[in-house]
Amino acid sequence: MTDPALYPCFLGPYGENDGLLERLVVEFLRDHVYWRRNVHPEDPPAIPTQAVLRPDYQRFEAQLRRELHALSAALKRSVPFHSPRYLGHMVSDLALPGLVAQIMALPYNPNNVSEDAAPVTIDLEIRVGLQLARMLGYVDDPARSDCAFGHLTSGGTVANYQALRLALALKAFPVALRAARFPGVELPEDDWCAFNLHPHAALDLLQRARDRLATLATDECAEWRRRVEHERIEHLGHVEFFRRHPTLSPPVVLAPLTAHYSWSKGMKLLGLGREQLLQVPERGMRMDPRALAGMLDELHRQRRPVLTAVAVLGTTEFGTIDPVHEVLALRDEHAARGLGFGVHVDAAWGGYLASLLRKPDGGLRPLEEMRREFETFPSASTHAAVAALSRCDSLTVDPHKLGFLPYGAGAFVCRDQRAMGLLSEDADYVFAGGATDDYFRRYHQLGRYIPEGSKSGAAAAAVYVTHRVLPLDAGHFGRIVAQTIRSTEAFCAHARRFIAALAGTVQACVPFAPDSNLVCLALNPAGNRDVAVANAFVCRLYEELRSMPGRSVQEQEFYGSMTSLRAQAVGEADMARVLGELDLDPASLHAGREGGDRLFILRHTLMNPFLVDEENGIDYIARYFDHLGQRAQAILADTTARADDLQGAAS
Repeated sequence: MTDPALYPCFLGPYGENDGLLERLVVEFLRDHVYWRRNVHPEDPPAIPTQAVLRPDYQRFEAQLRRELHALSAALKRSVPFHSPRYLGHMVSDLALPGLVAQIMALPYNPNNVSEDAAPVTIDLEIRVGLQLARMLGYVDDPARSDCAFGHLTSGGTVANYQALRLALALKAFPVALRAARFPGVELPEDDWCAFNLHPHAALDLLQRARDRLATLATDECAEWRRRVEHERIEHLGHVEFFRRHPTLSPPVVLAPLTAHYSWSKGMKLLGLGREQLLQVPERGMRMDPRALAGMLDELHRQRRPVLTAVAVLGTTEFGTIDPVHEVLALRDEHAARGLGFGVHVDAAWGGYLASLLRKPDGGLRPLEEMRREFETFPSASTHAAVAALSRCDSLTVDPHKLGFLPYGAGAFVCRDQRAMGLLSEDADYVFAGGATDDYFRRYHQLGRYIPEGSKSGAAAAAVYVTHRVLPLDAGHFGRIVAQTIRSTEAFCAHARRFIAALAGTVQACVPFAPDSNLVCLALNPAGNRDVAVANAFVCRLYEELRSMPGRSVQEQEFYGSMTSLRAQAVGEADMARVLGELDLDPASLHAGREGGDRLFILRHTLMNPFLVDEENGIDYIARYFDHLGQRAQAILADTTARADDLQGAAS
C-alpha cells in the first residue's frame, strides 16, 4: 500500500491536493506583488489603473486568453506522467514542494551565474550541492578544505561533460607543473608519472603548489601562476600539449556498454574523439570487473593513459547497477602500479537510491537492516556499490528523474572541491574580486566553474526546498524511494503469476533481476522459434502502450516503453539464456532481417507512488498485467485469423 506520509507530497493522480497547491501559489504570487510594490513605495505605478479600459489593452487580453486557451487545450494531449497507469519512461508526478518553489521563484527570474544576478538562489544552489554530497557520503562541511562541491545543470548530459572537463584538468595539471619547473614542490620524476597519478595524489600536489604560491611575494606569485597557466592543456590545446610531451598520448575513457550516449558526445565535445571511448563488456547488464581488469592490464602494457572509468548507478534501459566498489578497487590497484585514473559514477537515474540507504545522521544503513524492510532489495552488490560512492571522484545525479522535480535539474557533484579551481574561468564584466577562502563566497561566482553562461535559479529553489522538506535520508525522502522499490517487488511478483498464467499462450521472462525500480519483460508467442516474429509481437503490444499523438488519454488504458537486447551489449551467455527462456532459436537472431539482430522487450519504470491504492481497492500493477494478457491474446488471435485468411485466399 502507499505510505500515508506521501499523501501531501504530490498534487496526486486525481489532483487531490489541488486546494493546497492553489492556496500556496496564490499566497506567494500575492506576496511577490507586495514585494514589487515595496521596493520603492514612493514610486508611482507605471501602468495607470485606467489602462484596463483601453481598447488596445482589451484586445491584447482577448488575444492572450485565446492563445492560452488554445495552449491549454493542446496540453491536454500531453502524456499523463502523473497517472498510476503510466509505467513508461523515467518520469512521474512532481513533488509538490519543488513544484511550488519553482513557480514561486520564476517571477523573480534569477540567473544562477553570479550573485549579481541571483543573490538568493545561487546560495541555494551551493547548498543543494552540499545536500546531495551528504546523501552520497561525501564530506559536506564547507569549513573543511576537502569538502565536496556540487552544482545544478540542465541534465545529466551536461553533468557528464563537466566530469570529463574536471578529470582532464586534474590529470594534466601535474604535467604543467613539471613543464613550468615549479619551484619548492617535489614533482613526479617524468611526464608519464605526472600524467598517471592517483587523483588523490594529484589533488595533494595541487594543494602543495597552492601552499607554495601563498609564501611568495605578490609579483613572484603572479609570475609563477602565469608560467603554469601557459603550460596547462586548457591553454595549449590538445595538439600543442601532446606535441610538447611526446611520451604521452590522449587518454582513453572506459565506460560500460550500457553507458548513456552522452559519453560519446562528451568525448567529441572535449576534442578527445569517439575513438578514445572504450566500451567495457557486461555481465548481467552490469559492468564486468574481470573484463575491466583485462583492459586496464592491456592499456598499461601499451602505455595508454586512462582519463576516467565510468560506472553506472542505474542504467537507462534496465536500472541495473555496476559494481562501483570493484571498479574503485581496480583503480587503486592500478594506480599503485603507475596507471592512475579517476572514477566517475553516472547516477543520473539511481543517485537518489542512496537516500534510502542513508541514516539521518549521515551514516549508512547496514544491509541486514534493509533486508528486513524489503524482500530482495538491495542485493549485496547494490549495497556495496552505494556504500562506495563516497570514494568516487565525481558523480552525476538528476533531481528531475528519481528526485521527482521539474525538468532542467541535473546535478554534478565533485568529491573534493579543491579540484574545482582548475575549471575557473574569469570574466571581468560578470565577476569582481579575487579568490576567497570562504566556501560560499567563492562559489557565489558560480559561472567561473560551470559550463553554462546562464541558468535558471528557479530550478535551484525547487531542488533546495524539496530537500529541506524531505531530507535525503531513509526517514524522509527515502520513503518515496522505498515506495517505488515496494512497487517493483510487487511488479515482479505479478510478473511471475502472469508468466505462469499465460504459459502455453505466451512465453515470458524478466531478463534481468532489477537493482532499482526499472523492470523489463520479454515475451514470445508460444511455439514460435523466430526472433523476428517475437519482435513483431512485442512491437504490436508496444504500439498499444506508447503515447500516440492522435489518441486521447482517456482511450489509452496503460502506458509503457520498449527497449532491446543485443548480444554485443548483453554478452553471449546472457543472450543465450534469455533466448532459451523464451524458447527462441539463437540462429534466428542474426537472420539479416530488419530487427533480427536484437530482441525487443517491454520496459517499465515504477516511479509512481500510488500504484497500489488500497484506499479504493485498486492495484494498478495487477490491472496492467490483466490488460497486457488480454492484449497479448487478442493480438495472437488476430494474427491467427489473418494467417487463416491468407491461407484460405491462397487455396
